[in-house]
Amino acid sequence: MSDVRYPFTAIVGMADLRLGLLLNAVSPAVGGVLVRGEKGTAKSTMVRALAGLLPSIAAVDGCRFACDPAAPDPQCPDGPHTAAASHERPSQLVELPVGVAEDRIVGSLDLERALAEGVKAYEPGLLAKAHRGVLYIDEVNLLQDHVVDLLLDAAAMGRSYVEREGVSVRHAARFLLVGTMNPEEGELRPQLLDRFGLTVEIAATRDPAERAEVVRRRLAYDADPAGFAARFATQERELAEHITAARELLPKVELTDAALRQITAVCAAFEVDGLRADIVMARTAVALAAWDGRTEVLEEDVRKAAQLALPHRRRRNPFDAPGLDEEQLDRTLEEHSQPEEEEPEPEGDGPGPDAPGPDGDGGDGGPDGGPDGGGGPEGGGPDGGGAPEPFDGGAQEASAPESGTPESEPPAQQPVPAQHPSPARESAPVAAGDPYRTRLFTVQGTGHGAQGRRSPAETTGGHTVRARRPQGTLSRLHLTATLRAAAPHQVARGRDGRALVLHKDDFREQVRQGRESNLVLFVVDASGSMAARQRMTAVKGAVLSLLMDAYQRRDKIGMITFRGADAELALPPTSSVEVGAARLESLPTGGRTPLAAGLLRAHEVLRVERLRDPNRRPLLVVVTDGRATGGRDALARSQRAAALFAAQGTASVVLDCESGPVRLGLARTLAGLLGGSAVSLEELRAEGVASLVRDSRSAGRTTTGPTGPTTATSPTSPTTPTAPMRKAA
Repeated sequence: MSDVRYPFTAIVGMADLRLGLLLNAVSPAVGGVLVRGEKGTAKSTMVRALAGLLPSIAAVDGCRFACDPAAPDPQCPDGPHTAAASHERPSQLVELPVGVAEDRIVGSLDLERALAEGVKAYEPGLLAKAHRGVLYIDEVNLLQDHVVDLLLDAAAMGRSYVEREGVSVRHAARFLLVGTMNPEEGELRPQLLDRFGLTVEIAATRDPAERAEVVRRRLAYDADPAGFAARFATQERELAEHITAARELLPKVELTDAALRQITAVCAAFEVDGLRADIVMARTAVALAAWDGRTEVLEEDVRKAAQLALPHRRRRNPFDAPGLDEEQLDRTLEEHSQPEEEEPEPEGDGPGPDAPGPDGDGGDGGPDGGPDGGGGPEGGGPDGGGAPEPFDGGAQEASAPESGTPESEPPAQQPVPAQHPSPARESAPVAAGDPYRTRLFTVQGTGHGAQGRRSPAETTGGHTVRARRPQGTLSRLHLTATLRAAAPHQVARGRDGRALVLHKDDFREQVRQGRESNLVLFVVDASGSMAARQRMTAVKGAVLSLLMDAYQRRDKIGMITFRGADAELALPPTSSVEVGAARLESLPTGGRTPLAAGLLRAHEVLRVERLRDPNRRPLLVVVTDGRATGGRDALARSQRAAALFAAQGTASVVLDCESGPVRLGLARTLAGLLGGSAVSLEELRAEGVASLVRDSRSAGRTTTGPTGPTTATSPTSPTTPTAPMRKAA
């Protein structure tokens, strides 16, 4: 692989990404860039190319933290630097791998030397290496949450802190932060999205000519990297000089009160939480003015700053896609474009003063109404005939027999009477009900999976529960356990001073217990027995609520649906809960109930996932009324399939969708065969858990079905198990 970087100016298109990166190069205080886009769109290529444009920096000789000789860090671990020699070096590009450990990011202390020799032996991490350069995180959405929090805290404060066992180290860490992600692989939490200054959405061009030029340039680079870079050397040098000039102009740019009023008005109009958006927009607008060689912020700078800084901060719901209403933005900027003295215009509402204005925008319905179609109401005329029929969406609202001619339709499309819909016929998808906060379901026992917020597990965070001999490199010293192990041997080891005589076998490490993320696999009954419109809306709302809970707890999810004659893997296990919500929304219903096929497909999916990620424990969520009508001996086959999960000890929950005054209890029977618990739609809501537990205790009965390896608790009382769980324990 060649060491010659692909030139920044040779990249075709992607103007917004180019601008976002350059603005951060001019003013790192903007807060970095998050690049969202599909795979294969040159995200990484452009970020790596940017590092070659940044000006060289002066660094103190021998300083591992790249201190600036003109203003050295007074807290630098390699300091103090007084009249130290310096040298020029290029800005660093530091790439953060997905599987990076916390110690590799912030640095690590040699605890054995600290105890035995009394010295601070600190090895700098990647944050120190990235100081005054670029820190690039590819696939930032796949990093552990605590790692992302740590990175963003350092980027916001410009300083990294290492606190461990009474030893404290801190050093400067100011860098240009760039993260890339593919939204198909999972989203970042809104709290983490907000910490990135700007966000840019990119997609591959659909223009054949542009795509051909991209391929042509890439092939030329692969054939001769040095020769290709030489072709763009002049443009690269000019762009680097432009960045330097904009940096020098930046302190002279004035953010006027009018521009600041527009910035705050836009943030208020879009209901952005907090004030970080206002600050980022102000810094971005100033950087835009400096980039254009101006010393005053204009309205066009505010508009562009909003387009870069606000889309990812407008998500009101975890499943909302980032976006910005351009018309609302223009309207808000126009309303606040006048100085404050000229604002009182309420008496100008009449037709007089407004009549000579522009004709496109504010029309009262006079001249603009004509071309739209006569004088009738807008939505009625042309669409009134047969248009509503395809969108009315339901086999149960069939008015088709009276509005169409039977001989014009194929036999398969003959409508059935509306009063008695056939369960074998597919019904159009119905919308999900509003999501709500659900009770917490956890997997019993202590796992070792990736950090999350669901089930108990041994993790790198959390609270210390015990000590053990180190397994590999010592990273979390348990001080008191180490001292207890070494104390009985001090006389035999000839201790003659204040320092302890420690051997390697004396060291003990902490075992911490926190929470892990799980694989939540949904098995959803989409058969005809679930097709009643109000019922399916409630069921989809319940599953959507559980998906949102999985999103908040950082789980992986998968979804299997069964209907007709077979089961389908609608969503392979993934971290992208948004995709699961979209698949659920478009889920049709109808046909028989092949429950056994759904369970067997789930068993196969879990078998494969155990091979891929043996430490991630699964939680099976079966959404059904318990009926099984797919073929001969359907019920017996579903019972045998359920026994497979019980034999493996798979944690499971059955969401009982049966409704009506007469209930057969089939879902609760299925839960018993699975070795899990059953929860009705009414019991799923978190706010109803406290009353259910009180009723259960007073009546001496269980509310969650047969005993199994799943604990259902309320988020408000996370340690309160159900009655049968206490008995089983």
